Amino acid sequence: MTPSNFSLDQKTKLLKDVRSRLLKLHKALLDSERGIYEQIYGPIQSTGEFFQLVLGHEWFSWLRPISQFIARVDDALDPKTDPVDLAQVENFLAEARTVVHPAEGGTPAEMRYFDAIQRDPNITLMHADIVNLLEGKGA
Repeated sequence: MTPSNFSLDQKTKLLKDVRSRLLKLHKALLDSERGIYEQIYGPIQSTGEFFQLVLGHEWFSWLRPISQFIARVDDALDPKTDPVDLAQVENFLAEARTVVHPAEGGTPAEMRYFDAIQRDPNITLMHADIVNLLEGKGA
């Protein structure tokens, strides 16, 4: 848990750090899922085809909440919009904890995330980094 005495600026910085690390994790998850997808369905021929699969194919659907979360954080932190307040930042940080929640016997998304963590040490390290950051143990 993040310390309750953190100021809005400190928690906003934490949210920005989480967002940045989550973006890298999302890319790693996409790359990992692409590899498995290609083993089953054959090579993806272009970036455009991959983009369309990420947007529309069921295989990648479990990753969409992560990308949607990142987009919502980006919108909230956009300097052209009203500044976020402490409650909004705390809500985003709480939601981040659920977005990076693997479970062996949970929802389909939680199970897919659990599997990705089990098979890819890079994803495991990224996950641990984000969890530690959210718990106040990260840099």
